[in-house]
Amino acid sequence: MRTPPLRETVLFAGLAVVIAAVFAWLGAAYSVRMLTEAACYAIIALGLTIQWGYAGLFNVGLMGFVALAAFMTVLVSYPVNWTFWEGEGPMLLGQALLTLVIGVAITWGVSRSHRHGVPKWLRTLLTLVAAAITYLAVQGQLDPAATLIEREAGFVGGFGLPVWAGWVAGGLVAGLLGWAMGRITLGLRADYMAIATLGIAEIVKAFLKNADWLTRGTLTVSPLPWPVPTPQELGFVASRAAYLSVTAVIIVVLYVLLERAWHSPWGRMMRAIRDNEVSAAAMGKDINRRRLEMFVLGNFIIGIGGAALITFTTIFDPAAFAPLNHTFLVWVMVILGGAGNNLGTIFGALLVYVIWTMSEPIALAAFMLAEHWGDSFFGWDAPADLHTRALQMRVFVIGLTITLVLRFAPKGLLPEKVVRHE
Repeated sequence: MRTPPLRETVLFAGLAVVIAAVFAWLGAAYSVRMLTEAACYAIIALGLTIQWGYAGLFNVGLMGFVALAAFMTVLVSYPVNWTFWEGEGPMLLGQALLTLVIGVAITWGVSRSHRHGVPKWLRTLLTLVAAAITYLAVQGQLDPAATLIEREAGFVGGFGLPVWAGWVAGGLVAGLLGWAMGRITLGLRADYMAIATLGIAEIVKAFLKNADWLTRGTLTVSPLPWPVPTPQELGFVASRAAYLSVTAVIIVVLYVLLERAWHSPWGRMMRAIRDNEVSAAAMGKDINRRRLEMFVLGNFIIGIGGAALITFTTIFDPAAFAPLNHTFLVWVMVILGGAGNNLGTIFGALLVYVIWTMSEPIALAAFMLAEHWGDSFFGWDAPADLHTRALQMRVFVIGLTITLVLRFAPKGLLPEKVVRHE
Protein backbone atom coordinates (compact mmCIF):
# COMPACT_ATOMS: atom_id res chain seq x y z
CA MET A 1 0.00 0.00 0.00
CA ARG A 2 1.35 3.40 -0.98
CA THR A 3 2.06 5.72 1.94
CA PRO A 4 0.34 9.10 1.42
CA PRO A 5 2.84 11.93 0.80
CA LEU A 6 3.55 14.19 3.73
CA ARG A 7 2.13 17.26 1.97
CA GLU A 8 -1.26 15.64 1.39
CA THR A 9 -1.40 14.29 4.94
CA VAL A 10 -0.57 17.65 6.51
CA LEU A 11 -3.03 19.61 4.35
CA PHE A 12 -5.95 17.26 4.92
CA ALA A 13 -5.16 17.03 8.64
CA GLY A 14 -5.15 20.83 8.84
CA LEU A 15 -8.45 20.99 6.98
CA ALA A 16 -9.94 18.44 9.39
CA VAL A 17 -8.86 20.60 12.34
CA VAL A 18 -10.51 23.66 10.77
CA ILE A 19 -13.74 21.75 10.16
CA ALA A 20 -13.69 20.43 13.74
CA ALA A 21 -13.33 24.02 14.98
CA VAL A 22 -16.37 25.02 12.92
CA PHE A 23 -18.36 22.16 14.48
CA ALA A 24 -17.33 23.28 17.96
CA TRP A 25 -18.18 26.95 17.30
CA LEU A 26 -21.37 26.87 15.21
CA GLY A 27 -22.78 23.42 15.96
CA ALA A 28 -23.49 20.27 13.99
CA ALA A 29 -26.53 21.49 12.00
CA TYR A 30 -24.69 24.45 10.45
CA SER A 31 -21.46 22.53 9.90
CA VAL A 32 -23.06 19.53 8.21
CA ARG A 33 -24.96 21.88 5.89
CA MET A 34 -21.69 23.61 5.02
CA LEU A 35 -19.96 20.29 4.30
CA THR A 36 -22.85 19.07 2.14
CA GLU A 37 -22.77 22.19 0.00
CA ALA A 38 -18.97 21.93 -0.18
CA ALA A 39 -19.31 18.32 -1.37
CA CYS A 40 -21.69 19.41 -4.14
CA TYR A 41 -19.20 22.06 -5.20
CA ALA A 42 -16.47 19.41 -5.15
CA ILE A 43 -18.42 17.39 -7.73
CA ILE A 44 -18.76 20.49 -9.92
CA ALA A 45 -15.04 21.22 -9.48
CA LEU A 46 -14.15 17.67 -10.57
CA GLY A 47 -16.05 18.31 -13.79
CA LEU A 48 -14.15 21.54 -14.35
CA THR A 49 -10.75 19.99 -13.60
CA ILE A 50 -11.45 17.42 -16.33
CA GLN A 51 -11.90 20.24 -18.81
CA TRP A 52 -9.16 22.58 -17.62
CA GLY A 53 -6.70 20.24 -15.91
CA TYR A 54 -6.98 17.34 -18.35
CA ALA A 55 -7.65 19.08 -21.66
CA GLY A 56 -6.84 22.77 -21.11
CA LEU A 57 -10.37 23.91 -22.04
CA PHE A 58 -11.25 27.34 -20.62
CA ASN A 59 -14.93 27.01 -19.75
CA VAL A 60 -16.51 29.94 -17.91
CA GLY A 61 -20.06 28.92 -18.73
CA LEU A 62 -20.50 26.74 -15.65
CA MET A 63 -23.59 28.66 -14.61
CA GLY A 64 -25.48 27.60 -17.72
CA PHE A 65 -24.82 23.90 -17.13
CA VAL A 66 -25.68 24.12 -13.43
CA ALA A 67 -28.93 25.98 -14.17
CA LEU A 68 -29.95 23.59 -16.94
CA ALA A 69 -29.21 20.52 -14.84
CA ALA A 70 -31.14 22.00 -11.92
CA PHE A 71 -34.13 22.63 -14.17
CA MET A 72 -34.03 19.05 -15.49
CA THR A 73 -34.07 17.82 -11.91
CA VAL A 74 -37.19 19.91 -11.29
CA LEU A 75 -38.81 18.66 -14.49
CA VAL A 76 -38.10 15.00 -13.77
CA SER A 77 -38.54 14.72 -9.99
CA TYR A 78 -40.97 17.49 -8.99
CA PRO A 79 -44.55 16.27 -8.27
CA VAL A 80 -46.96 16.06 -11.19
CA ASN A 81 -49.11 19.13 -11.85
CA TRP A 82 -52.39 17.45 -12.78
CA THR A 83 -54.04 20.79 -13.57
CA PHE A 84 -51.63 21.16 -16.48
CA TRP A 85 -52.11 17.62 -17.80
CA GLU A 86 -55.91 17.83 -17.63
CA GLY A 87 -56.00 21.04 -19.70
CA GLU A 88 -55.19 21.88 -23.31
CA GLY A 89 -51.57 22.80 -22.56
CA PRO A 90 -50.01 19.40 -23.41
CA MET A 91 -51.70 19.33 -26.84
CA LEU A 92 -50.56 22.86 -27.68
CA LEU A 93 -47.01 22.13 -26.55
CA GLY A 94 -47.03 18.92 -28.57
CA GLN A 95 -47.95 20.83 -31.69
CA ALA A 96 -45.14 23.34 -31.09
CA LEU A 97 -42.68 20.48 -30.48
CA LEU A 98 -43.74 18.72 -33.67
CA THR A 99 -43.25 21.96 -35.61
CA LEU A 100 -39.81 22.34 -34.06
CA VAL A 101 -38.77 18.79 -35.00
CA ILE A 102 -39.96 19.19 -38.58
CA GLY A 103 -38.29 22.61 -38.87
CA VAL A 104 -34.98 21.34 -37.48
CA ALA A 105 -35.07 18.38 -39.86
CA ILE A 106 -35.71 20.64 -42.85
CA THR A 107 -33.01 23.09 -41.77
CA TRP A 108 -30.51 20.25 -41.32
CA GLY A 109 -31.37 18.86 -44.74
CA VAL A 110 -30.95 22.25 -46.38
CA SER A 111 -27.57 22.72 -44.66
CA ARG A 112 -26.38 19.53 -46.43
CA SER A 113 -27.66 20.60 -49.86
CA HIS A 114 -24.16 21.53 -51.07
CA ARG A 115 -23.50 17.80 -51.42
CA HIS A 116 -26.03 17.77 -54.24
CA GLY A 117 -24.43 20.57 -56.23
CA VAL A 118 -26.06 23.59 -54.58
CA PRO A 119 -23.57 26.51 -54.31
CA LYS A 120 -22.35 27.15 -50.78
CA TRP A 121 -23.58 30.74 -50.72
CA LEU A 122 -27.07 29.59 -51.67
CA ARG A 123 -26.93 26.75 -49.15
CA THR A 124 -26.06 29.23 -46.38
CA LEU A 125 -28.85 31.58 -47.41
CA LEU A 126 -31.43 28.79 -47.57
CA THR A 127 -30.32 27.44 -44.20
CA LEU A 128 -30.76 30.83 -42.55
CA VAL A 129 -34.19 31.25 -44.15
CA ALA A 130 -35.28 27.78 -43.01
CA ALA A 131 -34.03 28.44 -39.46
CA ALA A 132 -35.85 31.80 -39.33
CA ILE A 133 -39.12 30.29 -40.59
CA THR A 134 -38.81 27.49 -38.03
CA TYR A 135 -38.27 29.97 -35.21
CA LEU A 136 -41.25 32.12 -36.22
CA ALA A 137 -43.53 29.11 -36.63
CA VAL A 138 -42.58 27.61 -33.25
CA GLN A 139 -42.82 30.95 -31.50
CA GLY A 140 -46.24 31.56 -33.03
CA GLN A 141 -47.52 28.30 -31.53
CA LEU A 142 -45.61 28.54 -28.24
CA ASP A 143 -46.85 31.98 -27.18
CA PRO A 144 -50.56 31.08 -26.90
CA ALA A 145 -49.63 27.75 -25.26
CA ALA A 146 -47.51 29.53 -22.64
CA THR A 147 -50.26 32.06 -21.94
CA LEU A 148 -52.80 29.29 -21.46
CA ILE A 149 -50.54 27.26 -19.18
CA GLU A 150 -49.67 30.22 -16.98
CA ARG A 151 -53.33 31.19 -16.66
CA GLU A 152 -54.73 27.74 -15.92
CA ALA A 153 -51.95 25.70 -14.29
CA GLY A 154 -49.17 28.12 -13.33
CA PHE A 155 -46.47 25.96 -14.93
CA VAL A 156 -46.03 22.47 -16.34
CA GLY A 157 -44.75 20.88 -13.11
CA GLY A 158 -42.71 17.69 -13.08
CA PHE A 159 -42.98 13.95 -13.74
CA GLY A 160 -42.73 12.82 -10.11
CA LEU A 161 -39.84 10.40 -10.73
CA PRO A 162 -37.10 9.59 -8.18
CA VAL A 163 -34.60 12.34 -7.43
CA TRP A 164 -31.63 10.29 -8.65
CA ALA A 165 -33.32 10.08 -12.06
CA GLY A 166 -33.49 13.88 -12.09
CA TRP A 167 -29.79 14.12 -11.28
CA VAL A 168 -28.87 11.72 -14.07
CA ALA A 169 -31.16 13.56 -16.50
CA GLY A 170 -29.55 16.85 -15.45
CA GLY A 171 -26.09 15.46 -16.13
CA LEU A 172 -27.14 14.03 -19.51
CA VAL A 173 -28.75 17.28 -20.69
CA ALA A 174 -25.74 19.29 -19.46
CA GLY A 175 -23.52 16.92 -21.43
CA LEU A 176 -25.74 17.33 -24.50
CA LEU A 177 -25.51 21.12 -24.22
CA GLY A 178 -21.75 20.70 -23.82
CA TRP A 179 -21.65 18.70 -27.06
CA ALA A 180 -23.54 21.44 -28.90
CA MET A 181 -21.36 24.16 -27.38
CA GLY A 182 -18.20 22.18 -28.07
CA ARG A 183 -19.03 21.85 -31.75
CA ILE A 184 -19.17 25.65 -31.87
CA THR A 185 -16.41 26.73 -29.48
CA LEU A 186 -13.65 24.10 -29.45
CA GLY A 187 -12.12 25.50 -32.60
CA LEU A 188 -11.72 28.92 -30.97
CA ARG A 189 -8.72 30.27 -29.11
CA ALA A 190 -8.90 30.04 -25.30
CA ASP A 191 -10.03 33.64 -24.71
CA TYR A 192 -12.65 33.52 -27.47
CA MET A 193 -13.86 30.17 -26.17
CA ALA A 194 -14.33 31.71 -22.72
CA ILE A 195 -16.45 34.52 -24.18
CA ALA A 196 -18.51 32.07 -26.24
CA THR A 197 -19.21 29.71 -23.33
CA LEU A 198 -20.14 32.63 -21.09
CA GLY A 199 -22.49 34.03 -23.72
CA ILE A 200 -24.26 30.69 -24.28
CA ALA A 201 -24.59 30.22 -20.51
CA GLU A 202 -26.25 33.62 -20.22
CA ILE A 203 -28.69 32.66 -22.99
CA VAL A 204 -29.64 29.50 -21.08
CA LYS A 205 -30.09 31.45 -17.87
CA ALA A 206 -32.20 34.12 -19.58
CA PHE A 207 -34.45 31.49 -21.15
CA LEU A 208 -35.03 29.69 -17.85
CA LYS A 209 -35.67 32.99 -16.09
CA ASN A 210 -38.28 34.17 -18.58
CA ALA A 211 -40.05 30.89 -19.39
CA ASP A 212 -42.58 31.17 -16.59
CA TRP A 213 -44.79 28.46 -18.11
CA LEU A 214 -41.89 26.01 -17.83
CA THR A 215 -39.87 27.07 -14.76
CA ARG A 216 -42.13 29.59 -12.95
CA GLY A 217 -39.34 32.13 -13.58
CA THR A 218 -38.63 34.41 -10.65
CA LEU A 219 -41.58 32.94 -8.73
CA THR A 220 -39.29 29.93 -8.01
CA VAL A 221 -40.16 26.26 -7.51
CA SER A 222 -40.05 24.79 -4.00
CA PRO A 223 -39.74 22.65 -2.02
CA LEU A 224 -37.71 20.28 -4.19
CA PRO A 225 -37.82 16.61 -3.20
CA TRP A 226 -34.73 15.05 -1.59
CA PRO A 227 -33.14 11.66 -2.27
CA VAL A 228 -33.09 11.08 1.52
CA PRO A 229 -35.63 11.78 4.30
CA THR A 230 -36.16 15.51 4.79
CA PRO A 231 -35.39 17.48 7.99
CA GLN A 232 -39.09 17.37 8.87
CA GLU A 233 -38.97 13.58 8.78
CA LEU A 234 -35.54 12.84 10.24
CA GLY A 235 -34.30 16.04 11.90
CA PHE A 236 -31.91 18.67 10.58
CA VAL A 237 -28.62 17.03 11.52
CA ALA A 238 -29.55 13.46 10.60
CA SER A 239 -31.14 14.36 7.24
CA ARG A 240 -28.27 16.62 6.25
CA ALA A 241 -25.78 13.94 7.29
CA ALA A 242 -27.64 11.45 5.08
CA TYR A 243 -27.50 13.89 2.15
CA LEU A 244 -23.79 14.41 2.82
CA SER A 245 -23.30 10.64 2.68
CA VAL A 246 -24.91 10.50 -0.75
CA THR A 247 -22.69 13.26 -2.14
CA ALA A 248 -19.62 11.69 -0.51
CA VAL A 249 -20.34 8.39 -2.25
CA ILE A 250 -20.63 10.21 -5.59
CA ILE A 251 -17.28 11.93 -4.98
CA VAL A 252 -15.56 8.63 -4.12
CA VAL A 253 -16.96 6.89 -7.20
CA LEU A 254 -15.97 9.79 -9.48
CA TYR A 255 -12.51 10.00 -7.92
CA VAL A 256 -11.80 6.28 -8.43
CA LEU A 257 -13.05 6.31 -12.02
CA LEU A 258 -11.19 9.50 -12.93
CA GLU A 259 -7.95 8.26 -11.38
CA ARG A 260 -8.15 5.03 -13.38
CA ALA A 261 -8.88 6.97 -16.54
CA TRP A 262 -6.10 9.50 -15.87
CA HIS A 263 -3.46 6.77 -15.53
CA SER A 264 -4.69 4.80 -18.54
CA PRO A 265 -3.44 5.15 -22.14
CA TRP A 266 -6.46 7.38 -22.75
CA GLY A 267 -5.29 9.70 -19.97
CA ARG A 268 -1.76 9.82 -21.36
CA MET A 269 -3.19 10.72 -24.76
CA MET A 270 -5.21 13.57 -23.22
CA ARG A 271 -2.14 14.92 -21.43
CA ALA A 272 -0.20 14.78 -24.70
CA ILE A 273 -2.95 16.76 -26.47
CA ARG A 274 -3.08 19.30 -23.65
CA ASP A 275 0.69 19.82 -23.48
CA ASN A 276 1.49 19.81 -27.20
CA GLU A 277 -1.42 19.46 -29.58
CA VAL A 278 0.78 19.86 -32.66
CA SER A 279 2.84 16.81 -31.74
CA ALA A 280 -0.28 14.87 -30.80
CA ALA A 281 -1.88 15.71 -34.14
CA ALA A 282 1.31 14.60 -35.90
CA MET A 283 0.90 11.23 -34.17
CA GLY A 284 -2.54 10.86 -35.76
CA LYS A 285 -4.74 11.93 -32.83
CA ASP A 286 -8.06 13.62 -33.56
CA ILE A 287 -7.61 16.72 -31.38
CA ASN A 288 -11.07 18.24 -31.64
CA ARG A 289 -12.84 14.91 -31.15
CA ARG A 290 -10.89 14.13 -27.99
CA ARG A 291 -11.42 17.62 -26.61
CA LEU A 292 -15.12 17.28 -27.32
CA GLU A 293 -15.10 14.06 -25.28
CA MET A 294 -13.55 15.88 -22.32
CA PHE A 295 -15.93 18.81 -22.65
CA VAL A 296 -19.00 16.57 -22.66
CA LEU A 297 -17.72 14.38 -19.80
CA GLY A 298 -16.83 17.41 -17.68
CA ASN A 299 -20.22 19.00 -18.25
CA PHE A 300 -21.99 15.74 -17.37
CA ILE A 301 -20.26 15.75 -13.98
CA ILE A 302 -20.87 19.50 -13.54
CA GLY A 303 -24.54 18.84 -14.23
CA ILE A 304 -24.77 16.14 -11.56
CA GLY A 305 -23.05 18.36 -9.02
CA GLY A 306 -25.24 21.33 -9.88
CA ALA A 307 -28.40 19.24 -9.63
CA ALA A 308 -27.32 17.90 -6.24
CA LEU A 309 -26.54 21.42 -5.00
CA ILE A 310 -29.87 22.95 -6.06
CA THR A 311 -31.81 19.97 -4.72
CA PHE A 312 -30.14 20.44 -1.35
CA THR A 313 -31.21 24.09 -1.21
CA THR A 314 -34.82 22.86 -1.88
CA ILE A 315 -35.56 25.84 -4.16
CA PHE A 316 -35.08 26.41 -7.88
CA ASP A 317 -34.64 30.09 -8.71
CA PRO A 318 -33.36 30.80 -12.26
CA ALA A 319 -32.30 34.30 -11.17
CA ALA A 320 -30.01 32.98 -8.42
CA PHE A 321 -27.28 31.53 -10.62
CA ALA A 322 -24.77 34.32 -10.08
CA PRO A 323 -21.40 34.05 -11.86
CA LEU A 324 -19.59 34.76 -8.57
CA ASN A 325 -21.01 31.63 -6.93
CA HIS A 326 -21.10 29.22 -9.84
CA THR A 327 -18.12 30.26 -11.94
CA PHE A 328 -15.51 32.29 -10.09
CA LEU A 329 -15.75 30.26 -6.89
CA VAL A 330 -15.38 26.91 -8.67
CA TRP A 331 -12.43 28.20 -10.66
CA VAL A 332 -10.78 29.29 -7.42
CA MET A 333 -11.34 25.80 -6.02
CA VAL A 334 -9.66 24.14 -8.99
CA ILE A 335 -6.74 26.57 -9.18
CA LEU A 336 -6.10 26.58 -5.45
CA GLY A 337 -6.33 22.81 -5.10
CA GLY A 338 -4.30 22.01 -8.19
CA ALA A 339 -5.64 21.67 -11.74
CA GLY A 340 -5.18 18.16 -13.09
CA ASN A 341 -5.04 16.59 -9.62
CA ASN A 342 -8.37 15.05 -8.61
CA LEU A 343 -7.44 14.86 -4.94
CA GLY A 344 -6.22 18.44 -5.04
CA THR A 345 -9.50 19.55 -6.61
CA ILE A 346 -11.50 17.90 -3.82
CA PHE A 347 -9.25 19.49 -1.20
CA GLY A 348 -9.51 22.89 -2.89
CA ALA A 349 -13.31 22.68 -3.05
CA LEU A 350 -13.62 21.86 0.64
CA LEU A 351 -11.08 24.47 1.75
CA VAL A 352 -12.38 27.30 -0.42
CA TYR A 353 -15.99 26.71 0.54
CA VAL A 354 -15.10 26.63 4.24
CA ILE A 355 -13.24 29.93 3.80
CA TRP A 356 -16.12 31.37 1.75
CA THR A 357 -18.70 30.36 4.35
CA MET A 358 -16.77 31.19 7.49
CA SER A 359 -15.30 34.52 6.40
CA GLU A 360 -18.58 36.30 7.20
CA PRO A 361 -19.04 35.12 10.84
CA ILE A 362 -15.32 35.50 11.56
CA ALA A 363 -15.28 39.02 10.08
CA LEU A 364 -18.43 39.91 12.01
CA ALA A 365 -16.90 38.64 15.26
CA ALA A 366 -13.76 40.68 14.55
CA PHE A 367 -15.86 43.78 13.79
CA MET A 368 -17.82 43.35 17.02
CA LEU A 369 -14.62 42.98 19.00
CA ALA A 370 -13.20 46.11 17.35
CA GLU A 371 -16.42 47.95 18.11
CA HIS A 372 -16.22 46.93 21.78
CA TRP A 373 -12.58 47.94 22.15
CA GLY A 374 -13.07 51.13 20.15
CA ASP A 375 -16.00 52.18 22.33
CA SER A 376 -14.21 51.24 25.59
CA PHE A 377 -10.91 52.98 24.92
CA PHE A 378 -11.63 55.68 22.35
CA GLY A 379 -15.40 56.28 22.44
CA TRP A 380 -15.65 55.16 18.81
CA ASP A 381 -19.15 55.03 17.33
CA ALA A 382 -19.18 52.02 14.98
CA PRO A 383 -21.10 52.12 11.66
CA ALA A 384 -24.56 50.61 11.70
CA ASP A 385 -23.95 48.33 8.69
CA LEU A 386 -21.35 46.01 10.20
CA HIS A 387 -23.34 42.94 9.14
CA THR A 388 -23.30 44.06 5.50
CA ARG A 389 -19.60 44.84 5.63
CA ALA A 390 -18.89 41.43 7.15
CA LEU A 391 -20.72 39.76 4.26
CA GLN A 392 -18.64 41.74 1.77
CA MET A 393 -15.48 40.41 3.40
CA ARG A 394 -16.12 37.10 1.63
CA VAL A 395 -14.87 38.44 -1.68
CA PHE A 396 -11.85 40.10 -0.06
CA VAL A 397 -10.83 36.95 1.82
CA ILE A 398 -11.22 34.71 -1.24
CA GLY A 399 -9.25 37.19 -3.34
CA LEU A 400 -6.50 37.35 -0.74
CA THR A 401 -6.42 33.55 -0.50
CA ILE A 402 -6.04 32.97 -4.22
CA THR A 403 -3.41 35.73 -4.43
CA LEU A 404 -1.29 34.12 -1.71
CA VAL A 405 -1.64 30.66 -3.25
CA LEU A 406 -0.67 31.88 -6.71
CA ARG A 407 2.30 33.71 -5.20
CA PHE A 408 3.70 30.85 -3.15
CA ALA A 409 2.17 27.76 -4.87
CA PRO A 410 1.42 28.77 -8.47
CA LYS A 411 0.50 25.19 -9.44
CA GLY A 412 -1.87 24.79 -6.50
CA LEU A 413 -1.52 23.35 -3.02
CA LEU A 414 -1.61 19.81 -4.44
CA PRO A 415 -0.28 20.19 -7.97
CA GLU A 416 -0.59 17.59 -10.70
CA LYS A 417 1.94 14.81 -10.37
CA VAL A 418 4.04 14.38 -13.47
CA VAL A 419 4.06 10.71 -14.44
CA ARG A 420 7.18 9.58 -16.27
CA HIS A 421 7.19 6.42 -18.37
CA GLU A 422 10.49 4.82 -19.21
